[in-house]
Amino acid sequence: MKEMLILCVMILCVLSVSIFAAIDRGDPNQKEERTSFQDAWSFDPRIDIKTDVVMVYGIDAGVVDKIKTWKDRGYIIHVMTGASWGHYQDFLFGEWDGVNHEDAGQKDRYGNEINHGPTVPYMVPVKSYGKYLCEGVKRAIDAGAEAIHMEEPEFWTRAGYSEAFKREWQDYYNEEWIPQHESPDAQYRSSKLKYYLYRRELTEVFNFIREYSKEIGRDVKCYVPTHSMINYAWWGIVSPEASLVQIDGCDGYIGQVWTGTSRTANNYKGVQKERTFESAFCEYGILNNLVKSTGKRMWYLNDPVEDNGDYCWTDYKMNWESTLTASLLWTDVYRYEVMPWTSRVFTGLYPKKNVKDFEPGETRESVGTEIIPADYATELMTVCMELNNMNQKDIKWNSGSERVGVLISDTLMFQRMAPSSSDGPFGSFFGISMPLIKRGMPAGPVQLENVNIKDYLKPYDVLFLTYEGMKPPRADIHSDLAEWVKAGGVLIFIDDDKDPYNEVKEWWNQDGNKYDFPRQHLCDTLGVSTDEGTYKVGKGAFIFKKQSPAALSYDANGSEKLANIAKEGFKLANLPWKETYYFLLYRGPYVIASGMDESNISNKKTLKGMYVDLFDPKLAVKTSVTIEPNSRILLKDLEKYDKNKAAVVASASKILKEEQTGNSITFTSEGPADTVCSTRIIMPAKPKNIYTSREGILEEQLWDEKSKTLLLRYANKPEGYAFSISW
Repeated sequence: MKEMLILCVMILCVLSVSIFAAIDRGDPNQKEERTSFQDAWSFDPRIDIKTDVVMVYGIDAGVVDKIKTWKDRGYIIHVMTGASWGHYQDFLFGEWDGVNHEDAGQKDRYGNEINHGPTVPYMVPVKSYGKYLCEGVKRAIDAGAEAIHMEEPEFWTRAGYSEAFKREWQDYYNEEWIPQHESPDAQYRSSKLKYYLYRRELTEVFNFIREYSKEIGRDVKCYVPTHSMINYAWWGIVSPEASLVQIDGCDGYIGQVWTGTSRTANNYKGVQKERTFESAFCEYGILNNLVKSTGKRMWYLNDPVEDNGDYCWTDYKMNWESTLTASLLWTDVYRYEVMPWTSRVFTGLYPKKNVKDFEPGETRESVGTEIIPADYATELMTVCMELNNMNQKDIKWNSGSERVGVLISDTLMFQRMAPSSSDGPFGSFFGISMPLIKRGMPAGPVQLENVNIKDYLKPYDVLFLTYEGMKPPRADIHSDLAEWVKAGGVLIFIDDDKDPYNEVKEWWNQDGNKYDFPRQHLCDTLGVSTDEGTYKVGKGAFIFKKQSPAALSYDANGSEKLANIAKEGFKLANLPWKETYYFLLYRGPYVIASGMDESNISNKKTLKGMYVDLFDPKLAVKTSVTIEPNSRILLKDLEKYDKNKAAVVASASKILKEEQTGNSITFTSEGPADTVCSTRIIMPAKPKNIYTSREGILEEQLWDEKSKTLLLRYANKPEGYAFSISW
């Protein structure tokens, strides 16, 4: 009788926890926004992945009903729509304002329309287009959206030939349109106009949202989901990137980095191939620099698949781990879009091996397709839940030399097209950055436009700069760099002065300035000779090496040549030279590591301790982990936990109402349908009883005495289960 009474009390406790947890999920006052996902679907239990925010896609009439299905499940509602493309046929074909706008589609020099899909062209953002978008976002706000995301303001560098763009050229430059392929100057000016046009559009939409928010008494936020400027330059796209922080109505960005952007091949030591982790590290880095010291918000995107559906799940998983690991190394950012298009992740079918590896005669039908493997889905959910906990203050690096950066400008996007396109595989940037990264130095990109922000350059002792492939957009940038050098910084300038874009009509050769290239102005500002050499400037130094960075990327010995230049600068900056083949970062209880290949360093780094492997679907406990070349590691350190208390260490589900009372721990666990949950719990002693709100759900329960942890495995359920475990 006594045992029955205890059991009834335990069940009542479990049920009460479950009830309160359900109430908590639906709390309309909940405003924590750490994780999000986007989808065009209405609610579906298979994609109910338990983030704080759902970004419902689209601003057509259907968005109203879709918003309601997610809001009813307790999600904070954001709405995302395309800034440069979308299902805006009513605007294109004149249904909206009675004017046909088909000539506002982006076109190349041969008259070909550049489309995102059938009847979905990339747009030239004419003034009426901005007004049209304002009406759509108003509909979304009225339906309950708490933030609007204007995605991907993109103008292709090969575009610029439509009638609408010619009119915009006339208005902006007050002269007849010039075909951009005729000269570097025309190409550069065309790109500047494209940059301006999308900034104008977003300014109009965000100003409307600000004014409408005041009218309705709500603070609706405005964000720009955007690829990194590195990727846009790489792919031949112009977007207003750094300038958007100057728009009062812009609250921040989503940094869209994923396998599809970062696997783009680049050159290192003369070898062109995919280097997904290293490229992603740079991409996330420049996105971090967009908001650093500005007070704006950044969300980092991760994508478990990619837009290209020709790869298998093994490939997607490997590359997702690479981009995810790279994103976690930038500790200023702790908000994440954990995945886009969740429906294609959990319901999409992909070939059983990469299409590029098909044998002659093989097809998708003969090879077969499959839904996401159960283990990968479990791993994804585990990591997605851990991303809620990345606002950590205890940060420690154990890698190569720090306090090093590579300056880059948005003008990288202005030199990516005929007649004189800068280096295709992007060697002007990677020729400098890759030799440092491959030596384990977290040498991230630094936004040249932001050097005037107070203390922006304070984290750096050595900075690299080239004007091959980009140009300084303002003369005062050189004054700010000079002040940093005089205060003790070392600026290393690598350039052969042969970039044809030096001749574009810009500030260094206009309005009384007579410089052949902008480096000469920089040297004058520093007070040094324009000749190759090393110069003392105040407490710092300036080094000029007449060398093409792109040529270094093609050179089998280019990495060593760059390292030798860097060592000279490190010595002048009193910065120790330290090389490793890995990045290793401690971020609160998390251990994040990535091993690089193509390194001359042979000594292996092994971590000793008691860790839970978050990339393992069963959350394996490991006491020794070696950082191998091309390995990606995400661990949780059990030494950070109080051994006398019980706690959920990690789970492939949303853990709610976790509480320890006496010798028991209670919690609820919610997760998307058709996925398997692994939950690992640290406890003072081996459990005696495990109660659940639904009998028979446990597929596996395993106690590990050495780590004092319990592993539970069970099918996820959106409505959740309640657990009570006693010892």
